Amino acid sequence: MNKAQAVGINHVALVVGDIEEALAFYGKLFQFQLRGRSDGAAFIDLGDQFLALMEDREAKAPPRHQHFGLAVSNKARVKQALSAFDIEVLDNRFLDFLDPWGNRIQVVDYSEIQFLKAPQVLAYMNLDDLGKSPEARQELLEKGIAVPHTDAKPDRSY
Repeated sequence: MNKAQAVGINHVALVVGDIEEALAFYGKLFQFQLRGRSDGAAFIDLGDQFLALMEDREAKAPPRHQHFGLAVSNKARVKQALSAFDIEVLDNRFLDFLDPWGNRIQVVDYSEIQFLKAPQVLAYMNLDDLGKSPEARQELLEKGIAVPHTDAKPDRSY
């Protein structure tokens, strides 16, 4: 089976009891830009990556929203592998699954997100042909981050 390659960590999502308290806490320690907010969540910008703070006042271990976002070279291949090994994809708008220990992993396609590896690192990983979608390029350009021009050819067959 031709597998997708893990490219890097796109984001980490932490569960907090209160978004405002969490932002105040992290604001005491770090200077940061708020990327945005959405329905019980706040997103702290880390350049081309982010920290997601997910509010869940009733969360007990393991929190249902806690996860990390793994950027991959080909999201469709991951979905095929999950299916081939009878690993359940969680019912939401993302490609999320649980590992055997209950850790939640959210798979995102490198081409579709702001996360950007240096060209030298991509070449080292034999991924120098990976590109960015027009939407991801625009998000990066709006931040003033120059993007090497390689057109994305994402496999959207998932």
